[in-house]
Amino acid sequence: MKTLFIAAIVASSLAAGIARADGDCQAKATAKNLHGAAETSFIKKCEKDSAAASAADSCKAKAADKNLHGAAQTSFVNKCVKDSAK
Repeated sequence: MKTLFIAAIVASSLAAGIARADGDCQAKATAKNLHGAAETSFIKKCEKDSAAASAADSCKAKAADKNLHGAAQTSFVNKCVKDSAK
């Protein structure tokens, strides 16, 4: 029982180290127990989604700087995100 507890602590520490080293997407793939092509595909999609969310946040900040509201803000953010994906 004690050995199992120590192994769990080591495994969780290792997983935390991987998460810091390789990013949140790698940690999520590990938690889902993905390997091979499924892991690669998951990580690529996760990183793409993360970049899109980051771009959206950046574009929302730019819209706020321009003091845009309502439809003008929505239009600006959508175009900004689309342009940043290119």
